[in-house]
Formats: sequence, C-alpha cells, structure tokens
Amino acid sequence: MLSPSLPGSILAYRMSLAAYCIICCRRIGASTPPPQSTTYWRDIRNIIKFTGSLILGGSLFLTYEVLALKKSLTLDTQVVEREKMKSYIYLHTVSLDKRENYGITYQARKELHKAVRKVLATSAKILRGPFADTFSTIDVEDHECAVWLLLRKSQSGDRTARLQAVQEMSETHHWHDYQYRIIAQACDLRTLIGLARSKESDLRFFLPPPPLPSLNEDTCIEEELRQLLASLPQTELDECIQYFTSLALSESSQSLAAQKGGLWCFGGNGLPYAESFGEVPSATVEMFCLEALVKHSEIPTHCDEIEANGGLQLLQRLYQLHKDCPKIQRNIMRIIGNMALNEHLHSTIVHSGWVSILAEAMKSPRIMEASHAARTLANLDRETMREKYQDGVYVLHPQYRTSQPIKADVLFIHGLMGAAFKTWRQQDNEQLLTEKILEDDARYTTCWPKTWLARDCPALRIISVEYDTSLSDWRTRCPMERKSIAFRSDELLRKLRAAGVGDRPVIWVSHSMGGLLVKKMLLEASKKPEMSTVINNTRGIIFYSVPHHGSHLAEYSVNIRYLLFPSLEVKELSKDSPALKTLQDDFLEFAKDKNFQVLNFVETLPTYIGSMIKLHVVPVESADLGIGDLIPVDVDHLNICKPKKKDAFLYQRTLQFICETLAKDLED
Repeated sequence: MLSPSLPGSILAYRMSLAAYCIICCRRIGASTPPPQSTTYWRDIRNIIKFTGSLILGGSLFLTYEVLALKKSLTLDTQVVEREKMKSYIYLHTVSLDKRENYGITYQARKELHKAVRKVLATSAKILRGPFADTFSTIDVEDHECAVWLLLRKSQSGDRTARLQAVQEMSETHHWHDYQYRIIAQACDLRTLIGLARSKESDLRFFLPPPPLPSLNEDTCIEEELRQLLASLPQTELDECIQYFTSLALSESSQSLAAQKGGLWCFGGNGLPYAESFGEVPSATVEMFCLEALVKHSEIPTHCDEIEANGGLQLLQRLYQLHKDCPKIQRNIMRIIGNMALNEHLHSTIVHSGWVSILAEAMKSPRIMEASHAARTLANLDRETMREKYQDGVYVLHPQYRTSQPIKADVLFIHGLMGAAFKTWRQQDNEQLLTEKILEDDARYTTCWPKTWLARDCPALRIISVEYDTSLSDWRTRCPMERKSIAFRSDELLRKLRAAGVGDRPVIWVSHSMGGLLVKKMLLEASKKPEMSTVINNTRGIIFYSVPHHGSHLAEYSVNIRYLLFPSLEVKELSKDSPALKTLQDDFLEFAKDKNFQVLNFVETLPTYIGSMIKLHVVPVESADLGIGDLIPVDVDHLNICKPKKKDAFLYQRTLQFICETLAKDLED
C-alpha cells in the first residue's frame, strides 16, 4: 500500500508504474506469450522513458513558473528600508461593514493571496530559499501586494510601464489612508509629479509639506523677504528689475521703521499707499518684493540664489499666510514656475513640499489658480513634456496628463490692458455678478477657451499669453519699460517657440493690439530659419477688433486723464504711425502669399473709458485687414471677444472657423 507521506513526485511515479504494469499483465494474458526475458526488459525501458519524460517536463514547468513569479513579485529592498524609517504612524483601519469584510469577493481575493503566498513558500523550499531573503525583511499583508507591485512598476526602466503604473495609481480610489501614504513616502520624484498631473489622483498621495524653519523672534516675514531680495545680485540687471528691486527694498525699509516706531509710514514715493489707504502696508510691501522676485526668477543664476538662501521655504510660508489674497499667491506661483524651468532645481522644489501645494491648487475651481499650478507642474514633468512654459505662457487645455492625442494649437493673445484670463471671459451679466458663480457653472465662465472650446475640441492644445501693457506712462508698472510692438513680438515669439508652438498646426486668436503682435511675430518668424515651422504650420488667424489702420485712442489723449501722457503702445496705434502702415502693408502681402485663412470681427458700439468720455476705439474701416470675412457685431471694444453665452453667434462663428480651418489636421 502506498504511503501518503511520500513526496508528490515519487507518489506519481509509483502510481504510473503500477498502472502500466496492470495493462501489461492484461496484454500478456490475452496473447501468445513471447520469450519472458525480452518482454520484461522492454517493459522496463518503456516505463522508464514514460516516467522520466513526465518528471523532467513537470520539473521544467515548475521551475519556469517559480522564476516568473519571483520576477513579478520581487520587492525593492531600498523602498522597504525607507518605509521602515517612516515618520508617520498608520493604523490599519477595518471597515465596519461586514459585507465588505466577509463578502464573496473579499474572501475569494483573500484565498487567492494565500495561495500565492503558499506557492512562494513552497518554491522557496524546493529551490532552497531564493525568495526567502526578500520576504523575510517585510511583513506584507495579502491586500497590500498591489501597492508594492505598482510602486515597483513605477520605477521600471520602461517608460510605458512607468506611465501605466502612474495612471493605475491615479485611478485607484478604494485604498485605505495608510496605503496612499505608503505610495507618498516610497515613490520617486517622477511618480509624484505624474500623480500631481493626473486628473483623478487622490490628494492623499501627497504628504503635507515638511515643517518650515521658525522665524527669529526679532524678525518678521516681511523682513525675511527683504533680506532674500537684498541677497540677490544687483549688477548687470535689466532696468525694470533694478526698478522693482530698489522700490521694494525702499518701501520695505520704511515700513519696518514705521512699524517699530508704532506709526505707519507714508514716505518714499507714496505710490503703494496713495492708491489704497485701506490696505495693510506690510501686504503691499510684500507685493512689491514679490514682483521684484518674479523678475529675478527669470534669470537662471538668480534662481539658484533664491533656492540657496531658503527662498522656497519662505515663499511657502508666505503662500500659506495669504490664502485669502489670490494676487500674492499667483505671484508666488509665478516665481516657482520660473524656477521649475531649471531642471537641476526640480529635486529641491519637490523635497521642499511644493508638489502637494500645486496638486491641491490644480483642483481649485478658480481658473487662474489652477492654470498657474498647471504651468509649474508641466515644467517639472520631464517624463511626458518636452515643452517649457516661460512666464506669461499658460496652457488652458489640457492641464493634466491625457491619452487624448493633441493635433493642433490655438493661441490667444490679448490687447491693451488685457490679461491671459480676464480678456476671454464670458460677457458680464448684472444678474450673475450679484450671485456666487462657480467655475463649472453652465451659466457663466471666466474663461471660455478653457471651458467651452476645450469641450468642443478636446484634440486642441489651448494656450493663452499674458504681457504687461498700459494706456499711459502714469499707469505703467515700470517707468523705464517702454516696449514697442517689435520688441514685444520678439519676446513672445521666443517664449512660444520654447513652448513648442510651431510643432503642430496653429490658429492665432487676437484682440485689439494683440492682433498687431501676431502680425509682427509672423513677419519676424518668416525671416528666421529656426522659426520656419511656425510659418509653415500657421493655418489661420482670428482678429477681434484689431486696428490694422490705427485707432482713435491716441487722438483723445489730451481729453482723457489716463492718456495725458500716452504710453508707447498707444502712440503706435495712431493712424499716422509709419510703423503701423508698414506692418499692415508687409503683412497683407505676406498673408496672401501664404494663403492664411482670416476671420475679422469688429465692434459697432462705443466704449466708455473712465467716466469722462465714450469712444469708438476701432472703427469698421480700421478693422478691415483686406482679406477674409469682416463681421460687425453690436458690442463695444471690450466685449467684442466676450460672448454672452455658448450658443451666441460670436462664439459659434469662432468655433466654426477653427473647426473648418483645422478639419484636415483634426481628421488625421
């Protein structure tokens, strides 16, 4: 009788031998008996061949399965050791729902995990413990295998596998808190940034920023900010950087002196306090310091100095203190976004805790806050992004990682006194302005390219550009900053090329003076071989009330208090400007030669400027480029680019032009 304690392979061997012997005996009894000696050795050889093949094949199959299982479940011991030293305590919470703990699905998964563990243990014994060392260093619960497998996959040498792992993590919403924190502590920089740029990611993937260093008792955050600014190089700077720096240092010194003396100081140039007596002077001084830091952060070597002098931690403290001041937070985001253009600073930015702040800001319902965070994270993400977004270049769509192929770009360029977001908002409605409107509310949008156009054309990358303009030198932010259209176009063209504009088909959308910048950019790009792709991929241009032949704005400078000393931009818009006439003549010939598709809109109503006068800023004859349709719209100059609602003619005609012009490109 066979013993049940024998190993499985011997047992199988003996059973096979016994069965074969019985069959042989029956055959012998039913036929003429051949010589016994010959039959006996022939049977033995057949049995050996059959059983040997069975054992050899089974051994090879078992070895292959064990090795494959080892390869898929081997854990990174460095990650394990890092997890052992974690500074957080995580409790293994158990759901109070009995159906979750004892349901069929739960039990089946638990039994499957147990079976895998038993296979590993058995294989370790058979092969004398090739996996034993790995699993002896950590006690992994059955349901935690997926967490560690995704972690290992996210650090794979295969880029596709890494991206897939990040996507699977971001789509997971059933883990316990401590499992999200395990990922947060054990993942690398690349994975963390990928999770921050994934739309469905849970914020529990991101650890709170590390504790900030405490301030000295005899100093305040304003003084720390001033010291940071004073530590930056002050030589060989642009005139505007020198202006902002000296102004910020001067105002902060007087504010500190006033606070220590128990009085508010209204000395110096008086500009920040004369504008608004209701503001706290320290907050105003902080704004001046931040504006100076924004300018400094555009210089790579100054970014290194900001980081070395603790700027990342100081800016983070200021960001947290001014949660109720979006303007301060946006300037801080601009600084971090500029620093993120320097790849050698990425590790420092991540370790200082900024990714968790940016990930939270990405989910903000405020479009401006989300867009500033999206720009910074895109500059940090070198896994999926080749482009770099410099200050003033904002991607409105897509702001997250996406599997949707991007087939074309649409660029929005604002005009005088405009901005990257407010210029392209929906036309203001008195009833809606009195209510609290959310960004996802279907009744109103603060940026129709991001909400309406992105939904109607998801295969587009939508970019909005921002630059400083002023009507008068009295209101300019930097008195020395007298930038012509030619200067600005060269600056914007360089930034847009760094963002990858020209690599895909392009449509330009412009308002007022922005249209003149577009014309100048395209003419300049045609003269530079390295910019040839911008010209070759330009498909069409939309002009919203662009003064191709000049504007009445400069002519009223004597009568309007804001235009007592018109800025250079306004002077260039005068009808007798030689530069404007040359630009119009050159571009018209160029556009005809390149066969650009053109759509022109023009206002028919006057615009109120201040409380003193109303003015027809761009008359119909000035908005006529000479090619393309010219469509008059019964709105003023400010609202010509602000549709009343999504089904309004202004938006629907714009959408139609974009879809028709890019029809072939979107089909490919």
